[in-house]
Amino acid sequence: MRQGLAWWQKGVIYQIAVPSFSDSDGDGMGDLRGIINNLDYINDGTPNSLGVDAIWLTPINASPMLDFGYDVSDYLSINPRFGSAGDFLELLQKCHERGVRVIMDMVLNHTSSEHPWFVGSRSSRDDPRRDWYVWRDGKAPGKTPNGWLAVVEGSAWEYDDDTRQFYYHAFLPFQPDLNWRNHEVREALFGVVRSWLDRGVDGFRLDLINFLYEDVLLRDNPRKFGLRPYDWQVHLYDRSQPESLDAAKELRRITDGYEGRVLMGEVYTDTREDAVAYLGDGTDALHLSFYLDFAQRKWKAEGFRESVGWLEEHLPPAGWPCYYLNNHDLPRTYTRLGKGGDAEARAKVAAAMMLTLKGTPILYYGEEIGMPTSKVPRKIMDDPIGKKFWPIPVGRDGARTPMQWNGERNSGFSRGEPWLPVDRSYRARNVALQDDDTGSLLNWYRRLIWMRKERPSLLLGSYRTVEGAPKGVFAFLREYGKERTAVFLNFATRAAAVELQADEVRGRKPEVLLSTHREEGIEMHPGKLELGPDEALLLKI
Repeated sequence: MRQGLAWWQKGVIYQIAVPSFSDSDGDGMGDLRGIINNLDYINDGTPNSLGVDAIWLTPINASPMLDFGYDVSDYLSINPRFGSAGDFLELLQKCHERGVRVIMDMVLNHTSSEHPWFVGSRSSRDDPRRDWYVWRDGKAPGKTPNGWLAVVEGSAWEYDDDTRQFYYHAFLPFQPDLNWRNHEVREALFGVVRSWLDRGVDGFRLDLINFLYEDVLLRDNPRKFGLRPYDWQVHLYDRSQPESLDAAKELRRITDGYEGRVLMGEVYTDTREDAVAYLGDGTDALHLSFYLDFAQRKWKAEGFRESVGWLEEHLPPAGWPCYYLNNHDLPRTYTRLGKGGDAEARAKVAAAMMLTLKGTPILYYGEEIGMPTSKVPRKIMDDPIGKKFWPIPVGRDGARTPMQWNGERNSGFSRGEPWLPVDRSYRARNVALQDDDTGSLLNWYRRLIWMRKERPSLLLGSYRTVEGAPKGVFAFLREYGKERTAVFLNFATRAAAVELQADEVRGRKPEVLLSTHREEGIEMHPGKLELGPDEALLLKI
């Protein structure tokens, strides 16, 4: 393993939902100034802070905000709801002074229907930007060009009465897909990327990178059985086309022209091979490809072990894994994985797994204090998916509620009325309370993150599972040079015995580095190790 790994391989990335993190001006919506005001919490250079190495910001470009900013109306400006260009440059500067990188969310698959590009494209079939989007005639009067479905259900085609053609939208009708087969579109978007790199951003999280291109012939997808309409098709022709990977490689070439930058990609797919494919050979496409399979696992040690093992086996030789359990689109794991058990204990086991596996961990704001998935009443929902399918609980607002800073009014998030209601757990579950509690989930995350920085085996080491771990236990070794760290994660509510093999302990007594059940520094007897229920244990071997 190379000692000279890049910062994004060694670092911990922290996703901030900008509208929900901290509101500095009292308008009820989080902003860039709110992030600046809380940089000490993010990383002040000491173990009293979270200690993350980069922040990933949800979209901050100008937008009507009909879909959390993923409907961009101007790629080169800052949404005034979040602040000014000056605020963003100040955030960049102050983060860089602390050694914290800043990653922007970049939505290259589609724009807002209010973007001037689409307004022009829609105005006339003769408009110079008509071909900047995917317009087609129907198969017959009243018939769509093909049977493709939008991810959020229904047809992926929307009819425009004025120009009497359909435009394609892989997601929502107000998010028309750009036509990446148009050379001017590609050059315009590559120019956007260069512009932000020139301003000093440290990289991008690329939204839906595998959706950039569609089949040139617009062939219908084969049908299959599925639980929801979108899953009734095998998505052969409307996503993960070879040209999308080519675009990722071109973006990598651009990014490689700037020192120390990173490309993270959302590869939305039910096929694990797709996530690996967008790494290319590990040097020529995405630096990090999101692995949805891991994030969707249920609370079973065997499931997570299998998911990690599969990725380890299928990564290209120069590829690097990354893992996440929470983000702005998923129900929070404190609720999802905690259901039916001790949610607090499970959250500590999950944190230990995330922060000790080989690869880059991506955390989500509030995860470190165990924020739950909130129940947001329909009348104040913001998420268009939640509103469309209510009362089916598929909306995403519950994972986007304001950060719970303290037990005061509005949890210290805002002086005004928050854009989404603060979860009712905030008085008992907030940063201020957990900051003073050495046994809190927040301080567990802090200890894990800072220990990770100090142990080369956790940053650079190889990964292999511990043979013979009993059912319900995920156990693995990280090794770098002479340093070895053993990780034991008991997903079960019962005690479990683990046999430490002679080659794993090398005749020495393991020492407790960190445990949810034991004091640090205690020496353990080699041989049989008794794990407590829901215990996370890190041993120095």
